[in-house]
Amino acid sequence: MHTVVSQVTERLRARSARSRAAYLAQMDNAPAGRQGLSCGNLAHGMAACSAQDKQRLKLPDEVNIGIVTAYNDMLSAHQPYERYPDFLRQHLRRLGATGQVAGGVPAMCDGVTQGEPGMELSLASRDVIAMSTAIALSHNMFNATLCLGICDKIVPGLLMGALRFGHLPTVFVPSGPMPSGLPNSEKARVRQLYAEGKVNRQALLAAESASYHGPGTCTFYGTANTNQMLLEAMGLQLPGASFVAPDTELRDSLTREAAAAAVRLAREGKVRLAEVLDERALINAVVMLLATGGSTNLTLHLVAIGQAAGLQLDWDDMASLSHVVPTLAHIYPSGKADINQFQAVGGTAFLFRELLAAGLLHADVQTVAGPGLARYTQEPVLQDGKLIWREGVAASLDEQVLRGVDQPFAADSGLRLISGSLGRGVVKVSAVAEPHRQVTAVCRVFDSQADFVSAFEAGQLTGDLIAVVRFQGPAANGMPELHRLMPYLGVMQDRGQRVALVTDGRLSGASGKVPAAIHLCPEALHGGSIARLRDGDMLSLDADAGTLVLVDPAADWQERPLAAPPEQVRRGWGRELFAFMRAEASPADQGGSVFTASLRAADQ
Repeated sequence: MHTVVSQVTERLRARSARSRAAYLAQMDNAPAGRQGLSCGNLAHGMAACSAQDKQRLKLPDEVNIGIVTAYNDMLSAHQPYERYPDFLRQHLRRLGATGQVAGGVPAMCDGVTQGEPGMELSLASRDVIAMSTAIALSHNMFNATLCLGICDKIVPGLLMGALRFGHLPTVFVPSGPMPSGLPNSEKARVRQLYAEGKVNRQALLAAESASYHGPGTCTFYGTANTNQMLLEAMGLQLPGASFVAPDTELRDSLTREAAAAAVRLAREGKVRLAEVLDERALINAVVMLLATGGSTNLTLHLVAIGQAAGLQLDWDDMASLSHVVPTLAHIYPSGKADINQFQAVGGTAFLFRELLAAGLLHADVQTVAGPGLARYTQEPVLQDGKLIWREGVAASLDEQVLRGVDQPFAADSGLRLISGSLGRGVVKVSAVAEPHRQVTAVCRVFDSQADFVSAFEAGQLTGDLIAVVRFQGPAANGMPELHRLMPYLGVMQDRGQRVALVTDGRLSGASGKVPAAIHLCPEALHGGSIARLRDGDMLSLDADAGTLVLVDPAADWQERPLAAPPEQVRRGWGRELFAFMRAEASPADQGGSVFTASLRAADQ
């Protein structure tokens, strides 16, 4: 193992010793399952089942799989799940088991809500999904869990909820990416033209529709596809299952195999979710995030996922690893290739082989495919109609997309921790050209995305500029993504202005070519220094060095009153229902979760 990976893992293990032991003890003391239910409980649980399924459910040693689904047909990535429950039940019966849809969880699409009031519910939806998953599994009817989910907050929420039932084996079941459409770089170009007023809404809609055009996950390397990559790294998804197209025979074969894996694990009774997701698996996920330049949203989600398993991961762990994990993949927005091209030139199997050979991943872990991460250097194929795994390619088929550790795109990662006089945050540099990574300029301060757009359209944003958008943190307004800003900032950068974004909010997993210091802690609402800034203050962001500082602060800097949050009652679009969650949300560096305090109290 690489020395730094070993050190960070041991540091995480030591820091988490008490909470992890409490978590495992709770899993050991979990209820025995449906054999412990009263006759009335069991009768309710199987009342609507077929006679054949009822007969099996009456036998205490037969396996019953709980299916938790995030299906809706508004998310392109989740639309294929419509037929999964019946498909899975039929295969489970062939295996001598049964399956029931334990519950459905909400699944919102950030692509639909970007720049809209509904985006303020996005991060909160992760914790709602976790609670929904817990409610689904609370019936105590199940011997294992199949989780159907892919996109931004859905996978983290499903996993957080499932981890509180970590005494059960759990397998995640993907549905795959949509076919490649309009290149993502062309889509981004049209967005910028629209921001400049050079193309109309019809042209913009045509470009967007050619990019997002069918069932399946969006093809850029945003949060959804990062989730899939990391599920494999954690051993919770079958090897190479992430990026196989929907509604194909290979996809169906992998779905059947996921059901078989859940049954096998339940019958063996040896590998629970609690054992699969340990400190080594969590570090493997961080390494894969860093090596691929994945979504900045995972710097929140991995911390929150760890807490649900009694593991106290923090940003300093990520920062330590970021210095030694090389960048091996360039997938849009870091490069021009989409996720289908990435998979075609070597994909996950090649990445696992390279990172394992370099000692950057823990190989000695439990996975849903069996012991050891070496299985994940293989890729699934159909041979004479039968699903098999074969060794992945030994060399990248396109080094503009995927490289080995001996010749990486960069010696370190594309995600970095930043710190300085304004607090701590995160910056993603994998898509930012080196000349744009250092910006020193006066700032303009905004309290909303709409204010920034209005200033741009009024021609007020000229010259070098650092845009500060504050009161966007978890407690202020639920921490919406600020992706609406990126086309405008991209236009300014292309005009020759040196620009950057500083915010206590989030950006999409598709964060692009403009340097952005995000997730700033403490947030403005909690007294962060970002609330002291005024128009004209000089800031310096150095994404390579990981610093964000106020240059030559005014004499009254420390005495300045904190800016008051904008006078907006968060009502409408259901936002009033989430006020209690905003009040309880932990800071971004603690996961932005309503569960942080309660989980720590429970695991003491």
